[in-house]
Amino acid sequence: MMKTVILAGGLGTRLRDIAVEVPKPMVPIGERPILYHLMKYYSLWGYKEFVLCLGYKSAEVKNFLVNSQLYMQDATLDFTTECQMEFHDQHLMQGWRITMAETGVQSLTATRIRRIGKYVREDPNFMLTYADGLGNVDIQRLVKFHLSHGKIMTVTGVIAPSRFGEMIVDDSGRVNEFNEKPTGTVGRISGGFFVCRRELLDYLPEDEDVMMEQEPMRRLAADGQMMIFAHDGFWHPMDTPRDYEFLNKIYFEGDAPWTHLP
Repeated sequence: MMKTVILAGGLGTRLRDIAVEVPKPMVPIGERPILYHLMKYYSLWGYKEFVLCLGYKSAEVKNFLVNSQLYMQDATLDFTTECQMEFHDQHLMQGWRITMAETGVQSLTATRIRRIGKYVREDPNFMLTYADGLGNVDIQRLVKFHLSHGKIMTVTGVIAPSRFGEMIVDDSGRVNEFNEKPTGTVGRISGGFFVCRRELLDYLPEDEDVMMEQEPMRRLAADGQMMIFAHDGFWHPMDTPRDYEFLNKIYFEGDAPWTHLP
């Protein structure tokens, strides 16, 4: 199974009213952080090995993961003889393997990915996503499509407002142009949920702190090395307090598409 790399080190400045005390990946949807929801979704498809690109308040993320069993399950603390902890039921992260990599507090996305290169360079392909967006993407079809075309990057294209990166695509599905934040949208936008060949690392500058979504992805598109996987189902980011309220609303209503396979 491929590893899943998750960009989980950003500041989340547009969520400042909500995420003052916690990093953005730890902002809760329901009773658990959005990072857990995302990892759980990948695990439903059988992908349980993760590499987290940590940065801002990384200790908060590590604390949650290290103590996740205590936070998420009933437990009995027994002091009758010596201090012992007994957990009840199976751990909700059973079978997961998580590498927590420090990639810099202020680092930009391309730099974060380059710094975890040693954890994925031996693998032909790896998945890549952001820790602030949820969807019901068909991961099995996404991976199958990626392996079929042989290009370096597959990006999941969704339909959303023009404040996101827009992709201009030809009839074969090849991305011909990538624009980070266009003023008007005519095509699909990047929803994350990437699958990448390890050659992506060769597109990431060694001596610069850069955004993957700018020069590296523009070069991939210009070189004919980026393909789009069209997703018309649910996808929603958590960029603003309004997004936070919406995701929590549908979760508590029991209608959260990312909690089960499509």
